[in-house]
Amino acid sequence: MPKERKSSLEINKESFRKIGYQLIDDISEFIGSIDQQAVTPNESPNQLQSILGNGSLPESGMSESELMAKATDLLFNHSLFNGHPKFLGYITSSAAPIGALGDLLASSVNPNVGAQILSPIATEIEKQTVRWLCEFIGVPTNYAGILVSGGNMANFTAFLAARTAKAPANIKEDGMQGTSGKLTVYCSKSTHTWIDKAVVLFGLGSKSVRWIETDDANQMNTKALEDSIKTDLANGCQPIMVIGTAGDVSTGVVDNLVDIAAVCKQYNLWFHIDGAYGVPAAVIPEFKDLFKGMEDADSIAMDPHKWLYSPLEAGCTLVKNPKHLMDTYSSHPEYYNFSNNEEDKSLNFYEYGFQNSRGFRALKVWLALQQIGRSGYEKLISEDIALSKFLFELSNKHLELEAVSQNLSITTFRYIPEGQDLSETYLNRLNETLLNELQAGGEVFLSNAVVKEKYCLRACIVNFRTSEKDIEEIIEIVVREGGRVHSELHMD
Repeated sequence: MPKERKSSLEINKESFRKIGYQLIDDISEFIGSIDQQAVTPNESPNQLQSILGNGSLPESGMSESELMAKATDLLFNHSLFNGHPKFLGYITSSAAPIGALGDLLASSVNPNVGAQILSPIATEIEKQTVRWLCEFIGVPTNYAGILVSGGNMANFTAFLAARTAKAPANIKEDGMQGTSGKLTVYCSKSTHTWIDKAVVLFGLGSKSVRWIETDDANQMNTKALEDSIKTDLANGCQPIMVIGTAGDVSTGVVDNLVDIAAVCKQYNLWFHIDGAYGVPAAVIPEFKDLFKGMEDADSIAMDPHKWLYSPLEAGCTLVKNPKHLMDTYSSHPEYYNFSNNEEDKSLNFYEYGFQNSRGFRALKVWLALQQIGRSGYEKLISEDIALSKFLFELSNKHLELEAVSQNLSITTFRYIPEGQDLSETYLNRLNETLLNELQAGGEVFLSNAVVKEKYCLRACIVNFRTSEKDIEEIIEIVVREGGRVHSELHMD
């Protein structure tokens, strides 16, 4: 081997600049014309596999410029665009362009944000980002936290901290078999499916969940919650945590966090808030009372890649007492020469969560928070909510639509053919078929929710590109396609 190694992976400075400039030009054109594209090309896996080809792994390489041109073509012409102004499905936001630039910068330096010594400035930026997120939602800045991949991981990270804090002290050594009483957790029936995964993956089992009924406002019924806790205590179970929701995924409802916090205090339970979607709305002054009680939470999950418009992936776990994260995740193998010096405020993030090696997720969030500031986010989030209300109002006025619910930036509605006496079973089938047609059609992308046994179209607006014009056009599309689907179903 020669003394000076020349790697085939290296790209010389001039070539990198040329390829990079071309890529930035292509991305700029893509972003500038995204509203003129179909939301999705609706291509089948077989079609996409045919486009990719079924060749074997290449024996030798190809030019970098040719390869980047190929990848650009594939992504720009064969993707679903959640940045499209008429993408209102699920809870994936349009991504802030500065976040895309942040990801490019972060991956170029490639810090491992697992240990301070491996990522000096990246660690400090993540610490600052966590502090700013606390300020943003209105909880004390002495909460600690960590950036993770998304909502599931943000909730999982908090769940294990709660289990460590509230289960018998020997659980780390003896495991679940060392607990004398059955550990139980409490959440409303509208809680996201992450809890199903958590109790199975972390040893409590699906029977440990107490699904608390909701009231007429779809909030957790706190009297039913307390009754369930009392019953479990009388039967030798060991309640450990209650999960409140700040913006449920189907309808956007925020639980009564004050009442849940009071129950948790009375019975010494961990209070966790799943705010993955809705908690950024706490930045809006008129919603202050809606999120009251959040400051009493032991942990909060939120997703900057939802309503802070960050590119995927960016979730965050906030915990009132950082010691609970350290107690749960910290380890010190002999091959780690990583200090955690409180005196100079060093922090190794591997001691706060699941990952040892960690990418620099915080940079894109940190950049966007500074690009528009608190007031900029307050304006954008308020506009999303106003657009959701506008959609509800238009649906409510239309003779062939039924507005069903509206909370935060989520509206549910459904298509009902005018002047016809149709069964609920048929209307559910009609709207489910309509949703499938809309998702495949490429004009608009909505999702679904079942509200009081009604199958609804669901629009979640976390999209800074959506406008009133888009909402008006979506109404027209839904009514037009609804009429077509109804005619076809009647012909069957």
